[in-house]
This record gives sequence, C-alpha cells and structure tokens, in this order.
Amino acid sequence: MYSRRVVITGMGAVSPFGAGVESMWDGLVAGDSAVGELPSGTEISGLSVRAAGMVPPVNVKVIPRQYRRSMSRMTQYAVLAAQEALTQANISDAVLASGRLGVCVGSTIGSADALEEFFTEYVKENSLEAIRSTTFFKVMGHTVAANLAQVLGVTGRVEAPSAACASGCQAIGLAYESIAYGRQDVMLCGGADEFSPLTAATFGLMNAASSSDVTSPEASSRPFDSSRDGIVCAEGAGLLIVESLEHAQARGANILAEIVGFACNSSPSSIANPDANSIKTCIELALKDASVSPADVDYISAHATGTEQGDIAEATAIAEIFTSMPMISSLKGHMGHTMAASGALESIASVLMITNDIIVPTRNLTEVDPRCGAVNLPVVNHNQAVSTVVKNSFALGGINSVLVIRNAT
Repeated sequence: MYSRRVVITGMGAVSPFGAGVESMWDGLVAGDSAVGELPSGTEISGLSVRAAGMVPPVNVKVIPRQYRRSMSRMTQYAVLAAQEALTQANISDAVLASGRLGVCVGSTIGSADALEEFFTEYVKENSLEAIRSTTFFKVMGHTVAANLAQVLGVTGRVEAPSAACASGCQAIGLAYESIAYGRQDVMLCGGADEFSPLTAATFGLMNAASSSDVTSPEASSRPFDSSRDGIVCAEGAGLLIVESLEHAQARGANILAEIVGFACNSSPSSIANPDANSIKTCIELALKDASVSPADVDYISAHATGTEQGDIAEATAIAEIFTSMPMISSLKGHMGHTMAASGALESIASVLMITNDIIVPTRNLTEVDPRCGAVNLPVVNHNQAVSTVVKNSFALGGINSVLVIRNAT
C-alpha cells in the first residue's frame, strides 16, 4: 500500500448511449444496446464489419472554437466528459491552475480520422497544400491529454498513456499512483477514442472483428457467448476526478468510491494473443496492492470483448484465482468495445454498481461458452451489496491492467 489513500469524487462520460453518465447508466440498467449499423460513408472494400457503437450527436459547441480547431471527435468527447466530472467533483478554477492537479488520459493513437484525412490528401495530390495547420495537434499521440490541459488551464503534470485497449484503465492506475506517492493532489484521468473504419479493418484483418448480419447489429457483441464472432468497435470518453482522501475531505467533497489497488504487467508470449497466466498474475498483483483477498471481491468487470481467445483466457485466469466466485460481466455487449475509453467507462459503471447495489449482466449472453463456464456469469440484473470490484483491461501488445475499487468508507 502507498502512503496516501485515493478516492473518486467526480465522473463524466460520453458513450454510445449519449452524453452524460446518467444516459450510460440508464441504458446499462435497462439492458439496452447502443450498437447499431455501421455508419454510411465508412465502407471499405473487403471490410466485413457491419456494426459499431457510435456516439449520437452531442453539443460540442460549448467548447470555444479556438480550442475546437485542434480537437478531433474523441478529444471533444473527452472535454465534455471532463466538464461533467469536474462539475460533479466541484473542482474550482483555482485548483485547476494550482499545479497540484494533473491530467492523465490515454487513447489508442491520435485521431484516426485526422490521420486518414492527412494521408488521403497527401497521397492523392502528392502535396501538402490541402493539409491544415491544426492537423498535427489532432494526430499526435497525446492529443487528448494535451488539449484537455489547454482548454482547462491545467498547470500540473500531463501524461498520455497509449496502451491500446488498456489505455483508460492504465491512465486511472497511473493517476492513482501519482496521488498515492504525493506527486499531485488531484488528477483528471481516463480514456477516449473515436470509431474509425481503419480501426475496424485492423481487427478484421486479424479475424478479431464481428461480421454479424447487419439486420440485428444490437446482438452482434456477445462476450462469453458460444455464438460470439468478435469485437464490435465503438467510441466514447470516460473521465474521472481522483484525489487524495485528505484533499477531498479538506474541501468537503462527496466521495463516491476509493481506488485501493492497481497493477500492470506484460505478456511477452504473443503480441496479438492474450495469455491466461499473465492475466492471472496481474489480477493477483492488483489484489496484493489493495490488501484484498479474492474472497472479498463482489464483482469483476471483465475486459471480455467477444473474441474466443480473449474471453477464454480471462475466464481461465479468473477461475484459477477465485474459489468463491464473484459475479462477472462484460459491458461490451451493451456498448461495443470503446477501445481506450473502455476501461474508464467501465470503471465509472463499476462505481455506480457499488453506489446503487446492483450488478449489470453481460448483454446478449444466451449460451455460455463451456470453456468460460467455470466463472459466474449472470444474465439478469442482480440487486445485492457491492463493496469491492476488480476492473480488468487488456490490450494488444500483451499489456494487462487491473484496478481494485472499493466503496467509500
């Protein structure tokens, strides 16, 4: 354990359910799907993907134009989510500018849309004349974190982990460590990503993307199910305000939950395929960091994306650790895989399960894959006390990240 306790005091979301934490939570509890047909105009020859979890239209004009010019969609989503989190946490402008508040927000890469636009213009014309001067600020790897710091007037540290689908979870963990070690008092942390046909195509080339019939896109994301056929790409942003317990108490903040453990490790066995042993080790390290016994965990928010190898590896690792099996679900059945945002959005949902004493199941789970059958996978909402949650996030490249979140005490 580190020297300072770290608590969550604010949360913000832009998800395929729309803008706001409430929209996402209402959709999850209702068992709704935010996955729909692939947007028109995103067709690529040979692309088998038919569905996506797209953010519906949101009002980005609340962001001053001088800042919007250097922002892609995912950065705009992140700003909206950050504003919601800051408002809930009641963070003042003075705290933002104090140097004691930092930003740690991850994305898979910079804006895929801006990158595609750049190369389309460059390759087509063999010229830079059509390239906008703001393009670089959209495609740079730290675009979300840097733009957030600019628009909010942050003078503390700015970090931008790029760990693919583990980025959001890793960002929260790094923020937790920054506060626990006393480097900052408050951190704005999480992840953001935007849907791109190029991203979907990449998973398609690896035979990891769902190609389900477009007549039922809402049923295409099926983690742990025998009939699953891969990832449904999605987009969004999840941002949290985390701060030291002392700082939160001193300013009379409403404490939502506490982060008590974090771990991150690597699996060198394969750059593309998940490894149950390294996942198991990462979960065990996070529990050790939290001083939490497996028997004390009430719920596991699974990374499970709907790929055969990934779901089985995660279920296998969990079954080897937990003898008294907590309930497990993946929220990607509701929203699709929001990439770098997934760990953050699912952490927010985990906090809400704690504060509302309810566990949301995996949507579209009708027949559990027998190879995942050793774990406890509910198919309906369960009303029960939820005190301790494990949040898993794993990524291509063999990167594993795990958080342990506990109720506020």
